This record gives sequence, structure tokens and C-alpha cells, in this order.
Amino acid sequence: MAVMRKSSIVSFFVYLISLLPFWVLYAFSNVLYLLLYYVIGYRKAVVYENLRNAFPEKTDSERRQIARKFYRFLPDLIVEAVKMRSISAEAVEKRIVIHQKEELERHFRAGKGVIGVTAHYANWELGIHRLSLLTENPVLIIYKPLHNQTVDLIYNAIRGRFGATMVPMKQTLRKIIAHRQQPHISIFVADQTPMYKDSNYFIPFLNQDTLVYTGAEKIAKMTNFPVVFCHIDRVRRGHYSCTFTTLVENPAEVPGHGITDIHNKFTEDIIRRKPEWWLWSHRRWKRKPKP
Repeated sequence: MAVMRKSSIVSFFVYLISLLPFWVLYAFSNVLYLLLYYVIGYRKAVVYENLRNAFPEKTDSERRQIARKFYRFLPDLIVEAVKMRSISAEAVEKRIVIHQKEELERHFRAGKGVIGVTAHYANWELGIHRLSLLTENPVLIIYKPLHNQTVDLIYNAIRGRFGATMVPMKQTLRKIIAHRQQPHISIFVADQTPMYKDSNYFIPFLNQDTLVYTGAEKIAKMTNFPVVFCHIDRVRRGHYSCTFTTLVENPAEVPGHGITDIHNKFTEDIIRRKPEWWLWSHRRWKRKPKP
């Protein structure tokens, strides 16, 4: 009860801030960038270590340029997440342009569910709103609950404003099975860092051995639902595109960890093309292969 009361109070203040126009929020973002990059140095050691390991072929100057662009984008991501609390459906549709919508529609017309995969790239959070408005079919967002219950409740309430259903990882299979008789899409943010107990599969990713989740692959094989990548890209400040690409039509036919390899390679290619929009402050490589 105390958590619910606290989340309601905080959510109200987030709502008040979200009513500010974008130009005011971006003015605040400009100040926040200076604080994060030049004053606080938010996770700079993590960001630069990640960039050095991911791009050893680049010069220090090139990596610093990527880092500055990332830090310039991060405050925008924060204020845009706040704006999600009150943004209108019309504004969401204006700010994320959809490409290759037919990749979803043809699977839905065939009566299939879709295993959607995406990454912590560009504004994946706003992408939840856009996907919810794109289809009348159920949209399931598979997420890893935060340790802070208050923040978790606030985030999930915001994410579900336009009808998305938030599904904790441990309930994924049960929820997808409950929807198996109707077209729907389940979205997995596939570049999170699993615990050792949740996965033992390492892949080469951005020049490093990387522990990855295999849950999307397991469920895709079990259901034989097609695997579709949702690539959200930044076009300009506050504006994005979302492109749907079917990576695997018949998952049951793909041997081993082929599906996990495919969607992670797709993610890596996106990051290498425009690295500044990925979440470099995330401690992605804190898990190491056991000897």
C-alpha cells in the first residue's frame, strides 16, 4: 500500500512536468547534458571502457566523438520518457514514422503471433507507445522488473497508456500461451544482461564475449511464431523511424541457437552503423565466461 501511495505521488509530479512543451523539456535537456558530461561525468569510465572494447580499431578521438553524441542524446531520452506520461496519440504517431508495416500485417493476417525483438537503441520506450497505436492486436512487452518497486510501477503505468500489456520475464510463457489463438506481438528487449542462472550462452558481440538471453528463441521455437526485429532509429531530435524486418519465418526449422545469433548480429550491425544511439552507459559485459 505504501509503495502504491508513493508511486501515485511521484507519478503526479511526473505528469505535471510532462505537460511542459517539448521546447522547454529540450532546454532542460541541454542543461542536463552539461551536468552529466562535464560536471558529474555520469558513468564515463563505463562508457569509455565499453567503447574501447567494442571499437579497438577506432582512434581515441573517434571514440570521444561517439561518447559526446551519446551523452548529448541521453538527456533527450530522459525528457522524452517523461513526456510519455501525457503525450497524445497524434504526437506519438507524428514522431515515429513506420516502415514496412506489412511485415507485421502479413503475419497477423495468417493468424500468427509475432516474436518481436528490439534493443536499447534510440528511443525504444517511445516505441512501445507507437506499437500500441499501430495495431488493435494485443501488444505484450516482456520486461525485467526493476528493484525499485515505485519506479517500476510508474514506468509500467506510462508504458501501458495506449494498451500495451507489461509482462514480467517470469510470466512470459504463460502470457504468450494465453494469447496463442489470436494474432499478437510480444516484444523482447534482447540486449539486456542476464544472470548466470538465466543463461549460459555466450556469443561474440561488439568484439567481446557476451552473455545473452535465449528466451525469445525458446518461445519462438515452441510456438513457431515468426521473429521480427523492430528497429527504431533516430531521424532528428524528437523524431524517429521504426522499421520491421522478419528475421526468421519458421523458427522450428532453425537449429541450435541460430535465432539468438541472428537477432544479435542484426543488433550489432545497427550499432556499428550508428553507435551513438545505443545505451553505452549500461554495464553490458559484467558477466564473463566461466573458466
